[in-house]
Amino acid sequence: MSPARIIVRGVQPGHPPFRIVEVDGEFVGRATSMTDVLLIAAEAGIVVHDLDDPDVIHWLSGGKFTWTLHP
Repeated sequence: MSPARIIVRGVQPGHPPFRIVEVDGEFVGRATSMTDVLLIAAEAGIVVHDLDDPDVIHWLSGGKFTWTLHP
């Protein structure tokens, strides 16, 4: 199994909070929702059929439903 092309890092403080998205090891954007991740993937030419597919997306410090900071 090869590493996922898309890495979604943990939630960062901001208004609104966001997650850093990397494609092929490069920073490509900030996402505030799953929709943002899909749009960023599409801009990079990656079609995502399943947000839970670890061959496509690796979620760090929380899964696809984690979009707020926890104390």
